[in-house]
Amino acid sequence: MSRERRLVEAFVQLADSLVEEYDPVDVVQELLDRAVDLLPVDTAAVLLAGADGELRVLASTSEATRWLELLQIQAQDGPCVQSYRSCERVIVEDLEEARDQWPAFAKQALLEGFQSVYALPMRLRMDRVGALNLFSTGDEHLTEDDVLIGQALADIASIAILQARMLADHKTVNGQLQVALQGRIVIEQAKGILAAQGDLDPEAAFHALRGYARHTRVRLPDLARAVVDRTIDTSQILAHADHREP
Repeated sequence: MSRERRLVEAFVQLADSLVEEYDPVDVVQELLDRAVDLLPVDTAAVLLAGADGELRVLASTSEATRWLELLQIQAQDGPCVQSYRSCERVIVEDLEEARDQWPAFAKQALLEGFQSVYALPMRLRMDRVGALNLFSTGDEHLTEDDVLIGQALADIASIAILQARMLADHKTVNGQLQVALQGRIVIEQAKGILAAQGDLDPEAAFHALRGYARHTRVRLPDLARAVVDRTIDTSQILAHADHREP
C-alpha cells in the first residue's frame, strides 16, 4: 500500500475517533503509531502540559524515547521542551551538533542510537497543549513534506484534547487528563510485573501488554490495573511478547 493511501486511511481513522465520548489518550497513542508508520522515524512520544502547567509524558512508542522525555522534563530543557515553550518546530538533524546546547539530552540520545530529533508543537492558535516528538536512528532526514505530515498529526492530537475541553467542563476534563497521566504510573507498574515474570526488558513487556490489549479490545490502563491487582492470568499477556503489532 502506498504511503499516500496509508496517509488518507490514517487521517480518516483519526477523524472518526473524534466522537463525543472518545478517549484523548487512545487517540494520541494511535497518532504515535501512525507517525512511526508514515514517517522515516523509529519512535515517537508526546509531552502533555497538565492542569498545573507542568509537562509530563503522555504516551511513547519505546522505553528509550520515554526516558529521553523524562530527562528533558527533569532538566527543564531540550528540543521537545523548547518546542512546547516556543510553539515552534525544533529540528535537530545531527545530534552531535547539539552537545553544547543540550549536553545531557544529546549525550543520552546518542547513546540510545538516535541521530536526529524533530519536535513539533501541539497548539491551536494561542492554546498550548504539548509537543509531538519524533526520533530517528538513521541518516535519512525528514523532508519538508514529512514535517508537514508530522505537524498535521500533532494538530489532530491538539484538537482531540482541546475539543474534549469544549465538550465538558474544563475542570472535569483536566481531571480526566490528570487521571490519564496517573494511569501511566499504573502502566509502568504493570510493565515491571510482566518484565519480572517473563524475564523481559521493559520495552518488550510494554509491547506484550499493548498487544494483548489490542487483541482483546481492552483499554490499556484497565488491563494494566488488572495486572497490578493480580486479577488476570499474566501468562496470557506474556504470550504476546514475541508478537508485536506494526
